[in-house]
Amino acid sequence: MVDMGALRDAVTAWAAGGPGDPARELAARLTVRTAVLLEGPSDVAAVNALAGRRGRDLAAEGVCVLSIGGAMSVGRYAQLLGPPGLGLRLAGLCDEAERPYYARGFARAGVRPQDFFVCAADLEDELIRVLGVARVAELVRAEGELRALRTFLQQPAQRDRTPQQQFRRFFGTKKGRKIHYGRVLVEALEPDRVPAPLDQLLATL
Repeated sequence: MVDMGALRDAVTAWAAGGPGDPARELAARLTVRTAVLLEGPSDVAAVNALAGRRGRDLAAEGVCVLSIGGAMSVGRYAQLLGPPGLGLRLAGLCDEAERPYYARGFARAGVRPQDFFVCAADLEDELIRVLGVARVAELVRAEGELRALRTFLQQPAQRDRTPQQQFRRFFGTKKGRKIHYGRVLVEALEPDRVPAPLDQLLATL
């Protein structure tokens, strides 16, 4: 059975210089209508987690949520998937520092800039700020990583960072951890306390 994962793989291969026919065929078979371009897999985990909490199956709705491997790739993906390519509607989420890449990439593909949403620093920063550092510490403890966190905080480089900055850095220190906490943090949110960029993105899909 063909699923959205196969399409994501085909699109990634296409963006890397491979053939486009497999992605075109899969998009047609899956009746995809929207592609959500996200900087990394932790963002994908967060978007899918929030959709699940709200009882939505984005794949079944024809929405392909994919990691583009960094904001500098957004122009390439927008050309392939947007009006110049497959003709899909595009949406996205990015960090404030990467806004220019998204603005240029979407504009060159003929997509409105209001179709992507911007996090103040990054999505992890938004989630930590909404949850509060005390709640995030509880979640780290619940995930069995309190000892790892304490060891990390003993590093000299962490002394001058705020607790929020420390957590952001901690989530990126082990392979897969940032993706894992992308889901964990979203699942811990109160329903009416979702970071605005993430909430707005899902509302447009």
